[in-house]
Amino acid sequence: MCGITGILNLDGDPVSPVILKKMTDAIAHRGPDGEGQYIDNGLGLGHRRLAIIDLSPAGHQPMSTVDGQLIMTYNGEIYNFNELRIELESLGYQFRSRTDSEVLLYAYAEWREKCLERFNGMFAFAIWDKRRRELFLARDRYGIKPLYYTNTGTKFIFGSEVKAIMAHPDYPRSIDFEGLLEYLTFQNFLTDKTLFKDIKLLPAGTYMCLSLDTQKSVQQQYWDYHFVEPDNPLDDREYLEELDRLFRQAVSRQLMSDVELGAYLSGGIDSGSITAIAAQQLPYIKSFTCGFDLNSASGVEVSYDEREAAEYMSYLFKTEHYEMVLKAGDMERVMPRLAWHLEEPRVGQSYPNFYVAQLASKFVKVVLAGTGGDELFAGYPWRYYRAVVNNDFEHYVDKYYSFWQRLLSPEEIKNVFQPIWSKVEHISTKDIFSSVFKQHSVELTRPEDYVNHSLYFEAKTFLHGLLVVEDKLSMAHSLETRVPFLDNDLVDFAMKIPTRLKLGNLTEVIRLNENEPGNKTDKYFQKNKDGKLLLREVMSNYIPKVLTERVKQGFSAPDASWFKGESIDYVRRTIENNHAKIYNFLDQSAVSQLVDEHLQGKANRRLLIWSLLNLEKWCSLFL
Repeated sequence: MCGITGILNLDGDPVSPVILKKMTDAIAHRGPDGEGQYIDNGLGLGHRRLAIIDLSPAGHQPMSTVDGQLIMTYNGEIYNFNELRIELESLGYQFRSRTDSEVLLYAYAEWREKCLERFNGMFAFAIWDKRRRELFLARDRYGIKPLYYTNTGTKFIFGSEVKAIMAHPDYPRSIDFEGLLEYLTFQNFLTDKTLFKDIKLLPAGTYMCLSLDTQKSVQQQYWDYHFVEPDNPLDDREYLEELDRLFRQAVSRQLMSDVELGAYLSGGIDSGSITAIAAQQLPYIKSFTCGFDLNSASGVEVSYDEREAAEYMSYLFKTEHYEMVLKAGDMERVMPRLAWHLEEPRVGQSYPNFYVAQLASKFVKVVLAGTGGDELFAGYPWRYYRAVVNNDFEHYVDKYYSFWQRLLSPEEIKNVFQPIWSKVEHISTKDIFSSVFKQHSVELTRPEDYVNHSLYFEAKTFLHGLLVVEDKLSMAHSLETRVPFLDNDLVDFAMKIPTRLKLGNLTEVIRLNENEPGNKTDKYFQKNKDGKLLLREVMSNYIPKVLTERVKQGFSAPDASWFKGESIDYVRRTIENNHAKIYNFLDQSAVSQLVDEHLQGKANRRLLIWSLLNLEKWCSLFL
């Protein structure tokens, strides 16, 4: 796990070693174990190393083939690299290290872009082909590792983080108003945009090839999710046995490491099951939990602290367990560092992730996380049930789009964006939402088809946002996070599991008459014990049923209560401030009205308040 950066001067100017070094230094936190730069006239590659596999100098990057024709800077882990190495050795390749980096480099030498289909892991890398004068960049299937880029017209600049690009003097810092509109609608980016004007994030499962001779680039998607209802489903027992086998295999694959490895351990079944299997192979594995002080919490937030369940699982699995407890003031305290490392806010209130990564990094260099289990196995049934009975695809989009406006409605958007409305009024956020389904080809005839569409959407957007956040906040502490649920074999299997083995109440929800008067949300559209049925049954092999049968609980602080209580002064001081930088482009009166609705207990605007706090600090740091 590392940090990468690079420059390709399209105007032919030689790369400045001073600038390349500055770009590499900007992401030093991603790789404190070593650094390297490579320059070939107008091409420069930078690398910061976090040594995980083969700690010797043989793993130094940028790395070149023996003939010097291919030079690579790479960030990630290829879990099946030993199998690929054997295959490449049979083809005559010889290796100088035990790294997966060298295997990736020679896999590209042998199979070019087809090598991406063979990799089971997480990665973002760039390879310079001296003979062809081409720069090749790629990102893993799911987007676990980020890769940002910009093209100024004379220079193509890229990096694991935006900070590396901003370290180049030719990038002019400014905000992307269209990206801001997208974020304040969905609390996420559904396209390749960012908050930084002209800086894009290479989409997951995509590669890009840029020719220095033609100065043209080709961007190609090589993999995508495909959730589908099987035509000839297996026997239920076969699904159980196969999921159990693939899950154990996935965790075991990701235990490979030449440094100490630990695991996040919340009170949930995903991280708990991963820890259970890892603990069978790594006795006294270290585990880490983040809890919350609930003295001032109210409503549903009184259940947000999961330390008791985590401590129970630690007892069962005999882990060496570490905990921390967050209080209301901890968000304010960490916000400057958090915003700097996060670079652009995405889904959720992510500061607890920053703290638990900081805790884990004091003891290990690699940690396992349960990210992906919910999105693959339908862990949020109250979301999918909102759009399972539809007239057609457009009707489905209408209903699901309205649900996923997480921060502001279209009317609120217009009011909040009034100062810059003329710059963004041409943007249709509904079209942005609909564009996620550009691969839409399945005939939508059954409720199950719509559920699979919802799973596709959330994997492409919500899960991707979680992964970007997880990468930034773990690498802020030089910590590598691995996500066993995103193992290729496990994902391929999960996408073909019948919906009835994920959602148990679907048949009853289908019978609901949406036009019938009265409240129908109590039973089906609130959090419940439905969802992930097959996974819950498999996980009961490893953790007690009292835990596998719990209602789904997200990892979130009780901020709705804190914003109205102990943190109210911080909120008012930051947002209700005439000199706040966000009011250079947002309407202060409209924003204050929405925030006051939360502070007065009229509405739960915790996600919006969090986003505004983060945006204000972002403006101070980056503009």
